[in-house]
Amino acid sequence: MLSLLASVGVAEPIHWAELGLRPGIELGFFTLRFYSLAYLGGILFAYWHLSKMIKAPGAPLAQRHVDDLFFYCTLGVIFGGRLGYALFYTGGSSDKPSLFTHFTAGETVSWDLLRLWDGGMSFHGGLIGVLLAIAYVSRRGDLNFLRVCDYIAVNVPIGMLLGRLANFINGELWGRTSDVSWAMVFPHAGALPRHPSQLYEAILEGALLAVILIPLFWKSRARYRPGLLVGLFTAGIAAARFTVEFFREPDEQLLQFARDTGLSMGQWLTIPLIILGVAVMARALISKPLGSGTGATVAP
Repeated sequence: MLSLLASVGVAEPIHWAELGLRPGIELGFFTLRFYSLAYLGGILFAYWHLSKMIKAPGAPLAQRHVDDLFFYCTLGVIFGGRLGYALFYTGGSSDKPSLFTHFTAGETVSWDLLRLWDGGMSFHGGLIGVLLAIAYVSRRGDLNFLRVCDYIAVNVPIGMLLGRLANFINGELWGRTSDVSWAMVFPHAGALPRHPSQLYEAILEGALLAVILIPLFWKSRARYRPGLLVGLFTAGIAAARFTVEFFREPDEQLLQFARDTGLSMGQWLTIPLIILGVAVMARALISKPLGSGTGATVAP
């Protein structure tokens, strides 16, 4: 990181390969990839912090519900994220064959849809998967869906931060070509320097939202306005993604789509989320806040 900061302002672009980054920890027979550790770290943080959040007054769920959410939301992130990527970002071209129909031959033949270690997860797909998981747990436990979403939303930015840092460490999902002083040359992106858009996403989608949402939960009465926290999260992360997409290189198979429509696939998918998030926040601010008495707390 020090070498990265020291390189800012130098005419020679930064070469990602010279930063000494590795995709994972070599264990001899196995590589523990940082991409996997990022998912694991984000999920474990969410479980720990959510378990702490429900001990504060006004919690709409108990520890048994947290345990259920931990299990089903993990499935939602993995399966929703992978299916969403296959649906939205692979189109069956020769450069990027559809994950639904393509198989990779090696010592054994494997279905590309199941090759999670190769990367390829969609935020929008993961979001749908998590919402379905929350809806299932809420209905089964007779919980307020919107309030559960508020509690979950506070924890997501840390996972986004770790995931985008892992993308940078992997040298993937680089940005558009640029002549800014911090532009980088990525090994598989040609010789031209590019925006390190993974770091932009880590800051905007992860760090910035975390420093807004976590203090809002603990230092204000935002949790007593159902929908305020999840609305802010939804609008905030969608606006961050929309902005970063101007600097991020579109997926190769969707370059023509971006040229034809003027916006990338990621930007088109975020527009409804921005509108939805603002609408949910407005409703939360207009509605009368819940009381903070013991009646708002679910007994474990």
